[in-house]
Amino acid sequence: MVSPKTLLTTIFLVLLAAQSWALELTADQQKKLQAARQEMGLKEGQTFKRHICLWDLSGQSGPIFNGATNLRLDLLRYDIDVSLEAFTNEGVLVASLKNGHCDAALMSGFRARQFNRFTGTIDAIGALPDLGHMKTLLRTLAHPNLDKYMVSNKYQTLAVAPAGAAYLFVDDKRMNSLAQAAGKKVAVLDFDPGQSKLVTHIGAAPVSTNLATAPNLFNNGTVNILPAPLIAYQVLELYKGMAPDGGIVDYPIVQLTAQLIAHTDRFPPPIASLIREIAADSFSSIQVALEKEAGKIPQHWWIEVSTDNQREYDSMMRAARLKLREAGYYDGTMLSIMKRIRCSQDPLRPECSQKSE
Repeated sequence: MVSPKTLLTTIFLVLLAAQSWALELTADQQKKLQAARQEMGLKEGQTFKRHICLWDLSGQSGPIFNGATNLRLDLLRYDIDVSLEAFTNEGVLVASLKNGHCDAALMSGFRARQFNRFTGTIDAIGALPDLGHMKTLLRTLAHPNLDKYMVSNKYQTLAVAPAGAAYLFVDDKRMNSLAQAAGKKVAVLDFDPGQSKLVTHIGAAPVSTNLATAPNLFNNGTVNILPAPLIAYQVLELYKGMAPDGGIVDYPIVQLTAQLIAHTDRFPPPIASLIREIAADSFSSIQVALEKEAGKIPQHWWIEVSTDNQREYDSMMRAARLKLREAGYYDGTMLSIMKRIRCSQDPLRPECSQKSE
């Protein structure tokens, strides 16, 4: 059996595999880089050096570190030299960014929220229905007019990468509506209080856990519901927890992300803006890789959700977002941007006639 600790590592493996091509800056991007170097006072041939920390549960032998090593070689051609360090514990990585040891650190969107509430809100429940919405959002965020929102005091978001949607894995096919989830036990991350509030809101019982133990709790029947990305189905053998009468509720509840968070004073605005632009360019290859993984799940596991129940899910998730916004957990500006994207792609959504969010 594959260790449950490989879940996020596997997600990032898919992302890095999708970006296995050599990094090639466009002519326009090279001009921007040259202008940024001049603004920083770097002479011709002088190297821009920074220390990047990566969360990879397999350490230096893991896919994230290896993929970043290949990217490092590409960057050297542009006189950018990044030293890399792998962390097997995401909490320790976060602490190392805070104490200044890391110039930038790659982490989950859930952890990134503490550094930048604006980009940390991308992972808000129900805010982005599918990858098409995510693509529009990432292109929007790459626009220079939004650069100011990418900075939050000492920290800034250098890049956001989609990690696929999370769905509800359940042990009973009858749980195709919110009413059926009442009284059930739901796994929630111990470092993300927002999840517990959401579960309590629908009348279910939150069970605090972490990324390493949550899959086992589902597979051994301790919890009835596990929110997880589709990649987890095969890697973490979640079919064991679903058997014999469970399945996957066919309605995504959140779009997960990986985010590169950096110290603001160590990446000048021109460099930071260019990094965000390059990251947005990689979306299509990531999308293909994620859709390929989703296609591996046998059709019989999917639990159809009626149109009425979809509206119920949408309404509940919207109410939860607004409540968490008022509590200061979600960023109102990001929620408004994502609502505009949802309504631009589906103007008939009930929320589009309402002013809130």
